[in-house]
Amino acid sequence: MLIGGRAGEGINRASAVLNRLMARLGRYVYMYYDYPSLIRGGHNFAIVRSADRPIGTHRERVDAVIALDRETVRQHASRLSPGGVLLFDSSVVRESVGVPVPLDEALDAEGAPPITRNSGMIGAFCRAAGIPWSLVETVFEREFGRHAGINLRVARRSFEMVEERIRIPRIDRRPLPVLTGNEAIALGLVRGGLDTYIAYPMTPTSSILHLLAGFASRTALSVVHPESEIAVILMALGGAYAGSRCAVGTSGGGFCLMTEGLSLSGMAEVPVVIVLGQRPGPSTGLPTYSCQTELLFARHAGQGEFPRLIAAPADASEAYVWSARALELAWRFQVPAILLADKTLCEGGYSAVIDPDLRVAAPDDRNAMMPGEPYLRYRITPDGVSPLRTVPSAGDVIKVNSYEHDESGTTTEDAEISAAMQRKRREKARTLGEALRAYETVDVSGPDTARVGVVTWGSTAGAVREAVDEQPLRLVRPIVLEPFPTEAFRAAVDGLERLIVVEQNWTGQLEQLMRLHGFGADGRVHRFDGRPFTVEEIVSRLAEVV
Repeated sequence: MLIGGRAGEGINRASAVLNRLMARLGRYVYMYYDYPSLIRGGHNFAIVRSADRPIGTHRERVDAVIALDRETVRQHASRLSPGGVLLFDSSVVRESVGVPVPLDEALDAEGAPPITRNSGMIGAFCRAAGIPWSLVETVFEREFGRHAGINLRVARRSFEMVEERIRIPRIDRRPLPVLTGNEAIALGLVRGGLDTYIAYPMTPTSSILHLLAGFASRTALSVVHPESEIAVILMALGGAYAGSRCAVGTSGGGFCLMTEGLSLSGMAEVPVVIVLGQRPGPSTGLPTYSCQTELLFARHAGQGEFPRLIAAPADASEAYVWSARALELAWRFQVPAILLADKTLCEGGYSAVIDPDLRVAAPDDRNAMMPGEPYLRYRITPDGVSPLRTVPSAGDVIKVNSYEHDESGTTTEDAEISAAMQRKRREKARTLGEALRAYETVDVSGPDTARVGVVTWGSTAGAVREAVDEQPLRLVRPIVLEPFPTEAFRAAVDGLERLIVVEQNWTGQLEQLMRLHGFGADGRVHRFDGRPFTVEEIVSRLAEVV
């Protein structure tokens, strides 16, 4: 289903309702939302897809077009599948061929405000798609809360204006929760023990700030909106020094401003989690669209050399797990951790599998100081991980330092001590890499007999997975990108004669990272216009290079 209209007509809200309606039918869902960087005007549309199996992308063709304006008909009527249905607001679209829905009539009859037009179109679609009214009531009451009444009345009027044209079958399955990637990240951070979330609003991660702010008033969680991204990262490091598990959210432009703070985290060994939602650049670029252009930036950001964790989840279920793990691993190894997302993941809607028993390990004390020993914040240990204490700690001096320092945290420029501290941080990177072997750091699917592998990362996996499902191809997807899981990746590509890399950038950033670790590519598929791949495009373009 594709629903479209102008900015301000509630297309995003309408698509969320459609997503939940499909989920209530026992179906797996996915939602893609496309909109320009405008408050009013411009063309907005969303594609809501449902299926009897897990999905993570949309397709070129649609079975229904739901048009609140002429532009939706003009741009998208050609995408309609044979036998599909076009519903349009006949109050504003007069020349179309399809199912007319006179929304002015419905709104006038109920004395309803214009913003309820989207509810009217959903009501008409539900009747045309054979969705029972009782289900519409249930979803509207859940979605609109105290505003459900007027929206339901308008939807009912429109529901009665049309006849059934197609029928979406119900599946006998317990509905899965529907979450955006940002909602899953927020919940995962909380699951991982988040104490404080700090962010300056920046598409596409802004809704994490809004969601967690809603929790803060009734929980122990602190949520702060400072004046700039520089303030965000420094406030988070100050909070972590004082014992608060802190995470921040940003996009590429904000992350640029955070890089000196990221380097401070590396030198001071103060942990922090950064949710980095990629969007096309350079500079402001396409602020409401998607890309995979910040992998190398995230890997190399900050002056000097220091360990970090970078993980790139593919969907909401994985985003929940790896945001929790990012907090766990950042504090366990005292490193910055970056959750590398993008607009497609952050704002896309997914049927999510949320494990209520997800375990997050507590920091261990294997390197704890012995009783009576003076506390050394940067004590050199066999695994590079120093004992972590936070202020206030009775009798301890907890000194962190942005300069090179000795074990106590005192500034030094001594060559021997400086080299020892560099080796300590390098050893910590090795220890982090070893610990990651306990997790699934590379996702692999496809036949063991495959001779060609398709390698991708992040949200692009949704389209690639579906494209290769029925072909003799193996899908290889690194979830952790730093430290790169070399052994797991080598096992994943074992037996393959060719590797094709699919990315949403034009320089081949994952391919560059693979080559650094000894893995070449025999072909590549890139897209860099800000729009995500569709299944059909992947199938077509793989056929050209395989």
